[in-house]
Amino acid sequence: MISYHFSETKDIKEYLISIEAIKLSFEASKILPQLEEKILRQSILRSSVFSARIEGNPLNMSNYDKFDDEQVHKIEINNLLKSYRHLYSATKPPSFSLETIKSLHQDVMRNLSPMAGKFRQEPWAIFDSSGNVIHLAPTYLKLPELMSGYIEYINGLDCHPTIRSAIAQFVFEKIHPFADGNGRAGRLISALILKQHNFHLRGMIPFEEYTDTHREAYYYALEPSNDMTEFIEYYLKSLVFTGQKILKLVKSNPDSVPGLPPRRQEILEIIIDHPNCTFDFLARRFAQVNPKTLHYDLGQLQKSGLIRKLGATRGVLYTAV
Repeated sequence: MISYHFSETKDIKEYLISIEAIKLSFEASKILPQLEEKILRQSILRSSVFSARIEGNPLNMSNYDKFDDEQVHKIEINNLLKSYRHLYSATKPPSFSLETIKSLHQDVMRNLSPMAGKFRQEPWAIFDSSGNVIHLAPTYLKLPELMSGYIEYINGLDCHPTIRSAIAQFVFEKIHPFADGNGRAGRLISALILKQHNFHLRGMIPFEEYTDTHREAYYYALEPSNDMTEFIEYYLKSLVFTGQKILKLVKSNPDSVPGLPPRRQEILEIIIDHPNCTFDFLARRFAQVNPKTLHYDLGQLQKSGLIRKLGATRGVLYTAV
């Protein structure tokens, strides 16, 4: 196992103080169940979309629903959606083990690669935009030994959980054990460690969006080096930025229609953004909601005079008034 190190800089110390404050403030905030459900659903979708975008997926939050589920870019995001939902909904997260990592990668690459959950069997390198090699991954012959050492190293770390999460992602990217999907799997690994130590804000912290909008800094911090300090600073900054944003949202409890429950507010916003949408379209956006409950919400929005139902068959459409 390669020897890695980092320095606990002033910035790292300040970020850790901020993270602890965000966690305490979040836990002390009273969140309506429906508002939490709304934020969680949006956060998981944002984590999935932006984790895929970092790797070149062209879909975004505004056009995700317009693509067929069989389209490869949609499969990438849907695989991540299922992975994040499963991770954050688990009462007890899985242990940090080789089996867990292979399972995460298998979920990420399902229906995308025959090598899902399997180590690469060829040399691998990472290139810059000019075609120059910026990182030559270790030979595939050493992967079993390196990954075994990686698991032991991460499990043996004695540091703040968020630093452990950053280190787990950094070292995983250096080893690059799979032929494809390492970035997506690496971000799931860091999310797993946050979940294990209750620093995931109940799944409401889509830090992947920060990375998508700060790609240059992200890749610079990941450049070949045994010194992890810069990446840890970058990673903690992303958690602070995203955590403060989510905490502000939780405290503001926004509802543009006074007294309207958060889920119905979200349904209304979707119908406004997507006129003449079908029930199936809405059901895909609220996959965790029982269809009967969703029908009830739509009925209540109709009674309130906020939406109209067009038609009376399975092809019924909903539009805002």
